[in-house]
Amino acid sequence: MEATEWQLRRGQYLGEISALCFLHLPSHLSSLPLLLAGTGSQVLVYDLVSGKIIRSFQVFEGIRVHGISLETSHKQLVGTALDFQVSIYGERRVKLFSLRIVPDSEQKHSLDVELTLIHSLPKFGYWVLDVCFLKNGATASEEASYLAIGCSDNSVYFWDILRYNLYSQVKSSERCLLYSMKMFGSEIDSLRVASGTIFNEIVVWKVALQNHATILGGHEENHVQLIRDCDFFFPGPKYTDALISRLVGHEGSIFRIAWFANGMKLLSVSDDRSARIWEIQAEKRIACNAVQDGVNHLAGPVLFGHNARIWDCCIFDSLIITAGEDCTCRVWDHDGRELYQIKEHVGRGVWRCLYDPISSLLVTAGFDSAIKVHQLHTSAKGLENPYASEDCSDTKEVFALTIPNSSGHGGPMDSKSEYVRCLNFSREDSLYVATNNGYLYHASLLNKDAVKWTELARVSEDAPIICMDLMSNCSDPSGEFEDWVALGDGKGRITIVLVVGTCWNMKVEFTFTWSAEKERHLLGTYWCKSLETRFIFTADPGGRLKLWKLCNNLSSSSVAGRGNYDVFLIAEYASCFGLRIMCLDASFDEELLVCGDIRGNVLLFSLPRCLLCSTSVAADVTSSPMNHFKGAHGVSTVNSVTISSLSSDKVEIHLTGADGCICYLRQDRDLHTLEFIGMKQVKELSTIRSIFNTDHAVGNYVVGFASSNFIIWNLTTGTKVLQITCGGWRRPHAYYLGHLPEKMNCFSFVKDDIIYIHRHWMPDNDRKIYPQNLHLQFHGKEIHSLCFISGHSLCSSYENQGLAAESFWVATGCEDGTVRLTRYELGMENWSSSQHLGEHVGGSAVRSVCFVSKMHIFIPDSISIPNIFCGKKGMLEDKDPFILISVGAKRVVTAWKQIVTMNNKTVSTICNETEKKNENNFTKNSSTAAMSSLSFQWLSTDMPFRHPSNMKRQNTKEALKTTGDIISTTSDAISTESVSPKYGAMEPNQCPEDHLENDWRYLDVTAFLVKEAGSRISICFVIIACSDATVMLRALVLPFQIWFDVASLTPLSSPVLALQHIVIPKGNMQIGSLYLAITGSTDGSIAIWDLTDCVENFMRQISGLELENCMENQKRPRTGRGSQGGRWWRSIDNHIANKKPEHSILGETANIQFVSDGCTKPDNDMENLVHGTSESSISEQSSVHVPLQVGNQALVFSGIKKDKLSPQTTVLMAVTVLHKIHQSGVNCLCVSDIKDHSLPDSMFSFYVVSGGDDQAINCLRCDLEINPRRENSQNLNGKIHCTTVPVAMNNSSHHFLIQNHQMQVLHLDKITSAHTSAVKGVWTDGVWIFSVGLDQRIRCWNISQYRLTERAHLIISVPEPEALDVKTCGRNHYQIAVAGRGMQMIEFRSSDGMDTEK
Repeated sequence: MEATEWQLRRGQYLGEISALCFLHLPSHLSSLPLLLAGTGSQVLVYDLVSGKIIRSFQVFEGIRVHGISLETSHKQLVGTALDFQVSIYGERRVKLFSLRIVPDSEQKHSLDVELTLIHSLPKFGYWVLDVCFLKNGATASEEASYLAIGCSDNSVYFWDILRYNLYSQVKSSERCLLYSMKMFGSEIDSLRVASGTIFNEIVVWKVALQNHATILGGHEENHVQLIRDCDFFFPGPKYTDALISRLVGHEGSIFRIAWFANGMKLLSVSDDRSARIWEIQAEKRIACNAVQDGVNHLAGPVLFGHNARIWDCCIFDSLIITAGEDCTCRVWDHDGRELYQIKEHVGRGVWRCLYDPISSLLVTAGFDSAIKVHQLHTSAKGLENPYASEDCSDTKEVFALTIPNSSGHGGPMDSKSEYVRCLNFSREDSLYVATNNGYLYHASLLNKDAVKWTELARVSEDAPIICMDLMSNCSDPSGEFEDWVALGDGKGRITIVLVVGTCWNMKVEFTFTWSAEKERHLLGTYWCKSLETRFIFTADPGGRLKLWKLCNNLSSSSVAGRGNYDVFLIAEYASCFGLRIMCLDASFDEELLVCGDIRGNVLLFSLPRCLLCSTSVAADVTSSPMNHFKGAHGVSTVNSVTISSLSSDKVEIHLTGADGCICYLRQDRDLHTLEFIGMKQVKELSTIRSIFNTDHAVGNYVVGFASSNFIIWNLTTGTKVLQITCGGWRRPHAYYLGHLPEKMNCFSFVKDDIIYIHRHWMPDNDRKIYPQNLHLQFHGKEIHSLCFISGHSLCSSYENQGLAAESFWVATGCEDGTVRLTRYELGMENWSSSQHLGEHVGGSAVRSVCFVSKMHIFIPDSISIPNIFCGKKGMLEDKDPFILISVGAKRVVTAWKQIVTMNNKTVSTICNETEKKNENNFTKNSSTAAMSSLSFQWLSTDMPFRHPSNMKRQNTKEALKTTGDIISTTSDAISTESVSPKYGAMEPNQCPEDHLENDWRYLDVTAFLVKEAGSRISICFVIIACSDATVMLRALVLPFQIWFDVASLTPLSSPVLALQHIVIPKGNMQIGSLYLAITGSTDGSIAIWDLTDCVENFMRQISGLELENCMENQKRPRTGRGSQGGRWWRSIDNHIANKKPEHSILGETANIQFVSDGCTKPDNDMENLVHGTSESSISEQSSVHVPLQVGNQALVFSGIKKDKLSPQTTVLMAVTVLHKIHQSGVNCLCVSDIKDHSLPDSMFSFYVVSGGDDQAINCLRCDLEINPRRENSQNLNGKIHCTTVPVAMNNSSHHFLIQNHQMQVLHLDKITSAHTSAVKGVWTDGVWIFSVGLDQRIRCWNISQYRLTERAHLIISVPEPEALDVKTCGRNHYQIAVAGRGMQMIEFRSSDGMDTEK
């Protein structure tokens, strides 16, 4: 077979943006320049007018693009096409391209781009730091003749563009390595070079002609002396360096240098977090090493403000821009004053910034793959606010008003002074103001020079106004409005004021006052839009709400005069927490009232329609909550509540709080549960006041505060719309947003007795909105793990197979603790959207993720196989769950559940709105709606308790030394059961002290789902490897969200780096199964573990528990925000059992048997524990009711106290250990699931492929024969002794028993140098093997005739790859996802007629 039969094709790279460059076009083609961005080995071309990508080009193989340089002039081709010369460089390579711009004749203002390679320059000996185009001074041509290439050894090469050869070279006498270099000039003899050396100084020098050398005219080569340097011959004249200045002042490495336009100033940024402006002295035509005192110290200001290293900078006439590792881009003036900062990137920082003074566009890009565009505006007063900017800045107005009876501009106040208590906008030109003297004013805002004040009413003369709420109706096309203003004063009275008319001609239609609370007990008045103006709520300090009904609808047409209206108290509600209610929302259709209090709690009350329609006065009965959620926002205030109906039996509730989070709850009416289903952290805001949803394509928004700044944030694009410094949220303030907040926003606040109003209101137009996000925002740090989300998980229940065929979803876990779900469009070959699922506790790194979708059926002994589907179906789960598991640092394991619903034959998730807020969509096609159909909601997070010193393993060690028989110990961490005496004789290093317990982390995870036949309760068994050389089998009981510790896979001599499992059916019906785990350790060994008995025993035991009343819905993910943050530890006293359980009194023979096969005999101890009938005693205080420990969660069974919990964990030993499979750590494992059809039905075959630090790939084949017919099989009695195997040899094999079934492990092949560096990811299906290493190569191997044969390899764009996963698309057709510093999709195909052999 020819190698050309297999093809590997690169897809789009999604990762760091490492280079930016503007391409200016003639004004008739585009009003804005094109943007060229380098990412990985690719260059992206963007049209800034449309905000869309035009084309992407692969320019290197495995080399990152570091910079892009453009020729200033262009060639006019035939017609309207233009041709530009572009130089792209990275590492030690430089390539020269021709970039052709062709206007699209069919679509107006549309451009087509073609990039053609002109020449690839020879590989340089040092990294290339800068490239610029130079003209030939001896000719009159405006076209560039040379390329100047600056290298990190402080040398400059000159490349002849026309003749494609090196022309000349000059080396600085300052021979040292550089971190940065920037050249300035248009010709060789005027070229200036600024070099940032490793000595933290800048050497500025110029290129000078050597003595007696002549400059050639044109390109004549007569009488030219050839210069040989590093195997290059230079036909040009000799040049030397001439020192201009030496700039000393930085205290760290200099990462970037920028020249001012006239070449007399320099801007440099450094590792010392500063930016410095330098003035260049007069030129000196002497060698650098000949001058010892040529030092020019800092002449300009030092710019301090960044909190971390500064990566990039640029300098212009009026602005200086810097971008740093603190994820901020800051704008300064030349005096060193910081004008403002932009913080919209995440992760490792903003790597590149670019500014175009013609269009005032500022572009930032960083590690998170996002490219964000802002438009800055300068005026005579300086730089204006850049957020949500437009070409017309005159629409931004700032008002400074005082109320009519104010004491004056911030002057001293006395007891009679009047000041503002409440503000509220009804429209963009209408502001209501309530004061401490009981006055209600209205300000009509035509413009800042025409403001009309109207005193509407004085609702209280003896008490200040405490609260105000507004309900506005403006449906009349003539502009007339109807505003209902509810005011509460210090005497407990509430006043309704109806204001009608137009903005400049208004009147009070009526006022109505009644006593609602006791004096100083009325703290809030609330209208509800769904209830209109017929009902109003009042709140007191003790968490009590009153619902008042206003008779006759109080519509303006029915008003005949004052005092003709009745108010009835129809309901009272009391919080079970006794805390002040801060916000609420009511739904007439859902008959539901939802409230949030001052300490983060959420309460649900019934609001029946019959109550709202009744006119009777409420009985003296207070309604209690029908459900509640404690600490939805930790202990931070709930600021807003919104009810969203999903179906007839489910309601979704959206909350915002003072912890900077948006929380999502779901109420299930049938199950009477209130479940936490998701959370969105807006890290740029410390408190979120509300969510603003719009039907406009721009997206959805949150409004809140960060320190003293008011901020409007676009959730969809991840950009800041508006930022106004106001002094914080505690001041009286109000805001109003139009349907497009970028163009329509108002904000007012009070400071020093002055009302400041910022208004930006523009009519609808087609002008561009800034800020704008051009490229998909992704993880901001390194990705450690990824997995494909199986298509059948979305489409198996619905006939929508085309959806999975068009798109792929990949889940990724990152160093920053985030888990994301990213979509890849197969037709477009591009990443189209990325959804942020959540974050691990405190941002702890995510080390591994796995997706579980296949359900395995467990058949209890008491149920016959023909009747397995006739049992009771339960009430909880209608469909099998699809679970995403993520683990990481601080031993955090998190489960995410995919929710799929059916709506008019369209697949959608219950978190549809959540997804719209969290994802970035850039594809406008019919399949965009399909993306919103796939999402995951947070399900459960589990963390270990802190143990007293050395408890976890030291106690086990001491207990095991006590006796050689079976020992049963009990602690709050782990206890051993049925342990071999051999385990007690382990070396001391097997039981290390736990003083580094907080530094332990989970390294890998794998999981499988099991469900008992006829039940709707599912168990997700999770196998987790920890850095303390332990592997745990844990169980997550669904839907109860309870964690159990099932077994500990010990002893282990070294930590496990890679985990896999396989489930093998025992018979043709594929109902009974064998559950095996396969581990790879840091010592190069691979072990096989039998989990079957543990899984089956657990399934038997769990089926006897009544868990329906133990569902843990009152949980939310720990976020690290505010009072909820960080790692929450809980200590439990250690109790040692006074008596051994009956089942532990066994002989040594039985002990060896149970350890070998991995489990104890079936027993009823779990049920005994639950019902308190076990003979074992945990402590004197808990001898009656013995609690059951479920992970780190304490549940109450039969009245058991939560603080008296103790786990029982089985200890397993490996069935076999294959030593020295690799010479060092096993980094990755993959187990195929392929059955060899040439074998009998009772035979199953699978492959185990591993990759290690030794650069090798090892392939094992495992053959399992179910119930082998051997004469001595009946005498084995299931005794399976752990076996160890020495170094693996090709085609060698060994045999052992698993559950009385014969298994043979055959060493097929080992490729000792599969990669030139460590292998980080492998995958196999039994036919093909795909591997990736730190050498940035993907290699494809075919398993043929018991050998591995390499068929193809490809250099990828992902630096430092760490993970690989593969999705099968068809026969010999695969999609390969690789992640590390970014992510890339690779397609593998082979000819349809290829015949593969095993």
